[in-house]
Amino acid sequence: MALVAAVLVVLAGAGGAGGAALNSGAGGGGAAAAPVQSIGVRKWDAKRAARGGDAEGAMGHLGVGISKQAVKQELDCLENSFGQVRDFFAATPCTSLDRLLLAVGDQAGNAALVSVVWVTFPGRNQARQFDRVIDVAGSGDVKPLPGGVVGLPDVHFTAAHYWSEIKDTTITIAESEPATGHVEPDLLDAMTEVAAQLPRP
Repeated sequence: MALVAAVLVVLAGAGGAGGAALNSGAGGGGAAAAPVQSIGVRKWDAKRAARGGDAEGAMGHLGVGISKQAVKQELDCLENSFGQVRDFFAATPCTSLDRLLLAVGDQAGNAALVSVVWVTFPGRNQARQFDRVIDVAGSGDVKPLPGGVVGLPDVHFTAAHYWSEIKDTTITIAESEPATGHVEPDLLDAMTEVAAQLPRP
């Protein structure tokens, strides 16, 4: 069947996230107390929503909203990677590549980009081998979609906020970076871990 090469951009309602702070230092009120514990508690419900394919609900559990998202489905893993990761694809081609980019923001203008990449291989052994390569710091990456596709500035994904999951022949790679304003590192970590639970589009 034909693979879709165009980027599909979806406007998401800001929805029930309200003014949940990406910057826990902003604003008064008791909700700002113990933000790390709050994120840790909410993360489990967020993961459950993500596994069910509800990205907005998942981020809502973390207290943030998705303003826009873009997805691209294609096949060329080699063209869309670099470093040792690209070398791996040269020897072991993937069978599919899906990339998702979420623009996550709050009402104060703080925003983050959350990238999710799904790479599928012919067999489980190749997926496990790839997992061992991609999880090494400095080994390269599958290129996330650029921030411009969701209306935010391009950022350099550093893998400082990184999570991967492997299931059968597919590995999911999630990364997050702040885009505008200030985003707490603990929240970036939580969004990344939760996003890695999303099923392939």
